[in-house]
Amino acid sequence: MPRLTTRFWVDAYRARLRLHDIPAFVTAHGDDDAGAVIVKQSPLDGTARAFTRGFDLTTGARRWQVLAEGPEAEVDAAINRQKGFDPDLWVIEVEDRAGRHLLDQDGLRD
Repeated sequence: MPRLTTRFWVDAYRARLRLHDIPAFVTAHGDDDAGAVIVKQSPLDGTARAFTRGFDLTTGARRWQVLAEGPEAEVDAAINRQKGFDPDLWVIEVEDRAGRHLLDQDGLRD
């Protein structure tokens, strides 16, 4: 089964966020075809959470997991460390006071 390119996924994710009036910005543009993605969710209160895609080793399913959470500066530092390891990394920053990121919705979960 062919996989979606990262660019296609990012564009579709941002479109879904726009439908819910949730602002999102690409703060690091990685490889269009196969770059990994980090989603940073900021409730605009000085804190943040960063999510990355991982595999559940027991089921083999792909799922979003928390990479870092806490003060926004610490989350940004964790993201910057990841960018240092992976120059093809995409970073999407989602800003929503209610903490919505939509990663738990169908089509984005797995």
